[in-house]
Amino acid sequence: MLGDDLTWFITLAELEHVGATADRLHLAQPTLSRMLARLERRLGVRLFDRAGKRLRLNEFGRAYYEHARRARIELDSGARAVADLADPAEGTVRLAFLHSFGSWLVPQLVGDFRRQAGRVTVSLHQDAAATITRMVLDGEADLAIVSPRPAEPGLGWSGLLRQPLVLAVPAGHRLAGRRHTTLADLAGEDVIAMRHGYGMRRLLDELAAAAGLHPRIVFESSDLVTVTGLVAAGLGVALVPLEDPPPGATPSPAVARVPLADAGAVREVGLVWAADRPMPEAARRFRAAIQGWAAHRSPGAYSLSAVGTGR
Repeated sequence: MLGDDLTWFITLAELEHVGATADRLHLAQPTLSRMLARLERRLGVRLFDRAGKRLRLNEFGRAYYEHARRARIELDSGARAVADLADPAEGTVRLAFLHSFGSWLVPQLVGDFRRQAGRVTVSLHQDAAATITRMVLDGEADLAIVSPRPAEPGLGWSGLLRQPLVLAVPAGHRLAGRRHTTLADLAGEDVIAMRHGYGMRRLLDELAAAAGLHPRIVFESSDLVTVTGLVAAGLGVALVPLEDPPPGATPSPAVARVPLADAGAVREVGLVWAADRPMPEAARRFRAAIQGWAAHRSPGAYSLSAVGTGR
């Protein structure tokens, strides 16, 4: 089973449903069932346990799936390597990134790169830090912009910028007028947080543990804009990064941003890639462009003393 023939098995293994897989791949269900039966006869084992219309990968199926998925990645890499040799000026960069970078950082980086390399396509994917890190390791993305730095082995890392973390509170909150605060001051407060798997949730958990604090989390979200909106509505306080605002945007007067004095209250943003896998030429050029942008970025772009109180 080579090339596109891998697609149907990988999709079936992930959906574990013949009908859903047939619909996604635009195949007739009997055709897909015959393909699976032929593969199982060739291997001499059943790859799925049947439960009505549902399928469940068994130990043989899980083993075969892992090898098929890696083979698909290698074949895709080979096709892209040939495309690079045929026309180095073209190509596709698969970039994954956190939602919070979609309004300013990613548009700036992609825009600058496209003006220099007009025929290169940039495919974008937004998700949680844990998800996009796994995409890079699995070969589904060439590069990812993440924060904080992932702990998984096998990743290359290039730091891009460091964002001070601030406490976002409603404008009339008792902490709103302070020059700085600490996470210990959150004791007894309703806290709005990102969901587990997101980088900002990891930072909150780590800083709270260091402060001996058990935050009372009342809302969880997958989007920092929503988190800030809930703060503006007076529903709680939140740990957020000090970010470059989108062009023309102004901070909400309903939210005060108070600098944190806790050690390590910084969001380190960086670029990751699979260190043990060849990178397509287009992705290498994009990585170099991003690293050049970071090298020329003013180290004083963020200043805790410049954070407004929202008043």
